[in-house]
Formats: sequence, structure tokens, C-alpha cells
Amino acid sequence: MEAGATAGSWVLVLSLWGTVVGGQNLTAQIGKPLVLNCKGAPRKPPQQLEWKLNTGRTEAWKVLSPQGDAWDSVARVLPNGSLLLPAIGIQDEGTFRCRARSRKGKESKSNYQVRVYQIPGKPEIVDPASELKAGVPNKVGTCVSEGGYPAGTLSWHLDGKPLIPDGKGVSVKEETRRHPETGLFTLQSELMVTPAREGAPHPTFSCSFIPGLPRRRALHTAPIQLSPDPVTLEEVQLVVEPEGGAVAPGGTVTLTCKASTQPPPQIHWIKDKQARRGQLQVRGWISSEKQTPV
Repeated sequence: MEAGATAGSWVLVLSLWGTVVGGQNLTAQIGKPLVLNCKGAPRKPPQQLEWKLNTGRTEAWKVLSPQGDAWDSVARVLPNGSLLLPAIGIQDEGTFRCRARSRKGKESKSNYQVRVYQIPGKPEIVDPASELKAGVPNKVGTCVSEGGYPAGTLSWHLDGKPLIPDGKGVSVKEETRRHPETGLFTLQSELMVTPAREGAPHPTFSCSFIPGLPRRRALHTAPIQLSPDPVTLEEVQLVVEPEGGAVAPGGTVTLTCKASTQPPPQIHWIKDKQARRGQLQVRGWISSEKQTPV
């Protein structure tokens, strides 16, 4: 409230009314009109009523009478005694109270606790990964939600089930920013995972925005499906001993498959287009050897 404001229908009130029975909790969308009814008020003038409010626009309790003043663009009393907020905003969150007296002298009180909300745009996963490497941390992507109020939260899902950060195989880095002018929030959540070598071959990740007010639906991103990172042929080397593989009948040829990738891959041997065991003896971990009688 500006210093030296002219006296009028807005009056600074330091004392509070007593407890009001039948109070209501209301939520309203930012930018939309909101009408609060004054219980027991005569529908037509003359009326004995006053509205009292304590919001982000006020320094203390204020009283508004039906005569109106310069605050009519923010809130004004209608002819039927109701209070109209033409375009409610974040600063209008707070408590609204009305006290009215009927023509028969009966006094009634109304009490409202008002909160506002803004539904953000559908969240998106930006910079998504295309492949995952087993055994090492991988950035899956960053989930972004913009333009919401109150802030709400972001959560990740793996194959349709909630993904809980544990600081080891799953970690999340979150950031919340608030626009200095609109007061709306932007949320970011960066997901890192360390897949097990025996994990799902094509895991599906998605992200959801959970509103900060109850009874509001969650918003979901489109899912992304990732694949294991394949070992390229350039990273695999086959060593034959003796060199060239020429030995006498009954001799032994040693084949060594070397892969420099980390973590070590699973190596499978194939002979004549079929996986071979028995005559092929396998040794080693990162390097895989097979000795084959000729």
C-alpha cells in the first residue's frame, strides 16, 4: 500500500474478526475471474456488509465497502454483495472474509482461503540419449516443465514403474527457477543411470509433472526407448596362434578375441554359423581364448 493513500472505502484494520464457521478452501486458475459470495447479504442495496482481505497485495487486513474505489480493477463488490476478482493472480492468494447484516438484523460471516494455480505445458525430455553403456553412468536426458504454479515436482519412470534415486545406479540432479516477473516456475530434472549388464535390452524411460495442489492431474512426457551400446568392429581384435593358423594334423590353434571396451563385454564364439562348445576351450575374461584341435 502506498504511503499517504487517500482515505476511502479501503481502511487499514489491525484487529481481526473472530473465528468464522463454515470457511472454504478455494483454488482458482491464474488470469481467470473469481467470484466470492457473501453469505446473508441482501441481494440489492441498501446493504450492510464489508469485505476484509489479507493477501500478497496488502500489508495487513483491509476492508472494502460496496462503494468501490481505485482498487476496482483488482477486486470490487458487486451489487448483490459478492466480491469479484476480474483476473486473479499470485498476489491475490490469501484470506477473504465477508460480514453482512440482513434487513432483519441477522449477522452472517463468510470465510475463504484462496490459492491460485497455473497448469504448465506438457513436460519434455530434452537431449535424450540414444544408447546406454552397461556398468557405467549414462545420462538418459533432462526432463523440463515450464510455466507452472505452484512449483510441483518431476518424477521419472522406467518401463512404467517409478524410478527411485538411490545415489548409486540411479541419480537425479534437479533445478527449480522462478520467473522474476510472472512468478511461474521452470523445473529441470537430469537423470543418470548405471545399467546392469544383465538388464532389460530396451528400457523405456518417461517423466511426469506432479502438480503442487491436490486433485490436479499429472502430466506425462512421451516415452523414450534406449538400446544397449554395441561394440564396434574396430574395438574387437582376433589373434591367431600360431600366426596364420597353419599347423600339422592333431596340432592346436589358439584364437584370442580381444575387446578394449569398458565394461568388458560378453563374448560368444561361433563356428560354421553356430555357437560351439565341447572342442572349443574358453579361457580369460577381457580377452577370450579358444584352443581348437585341428
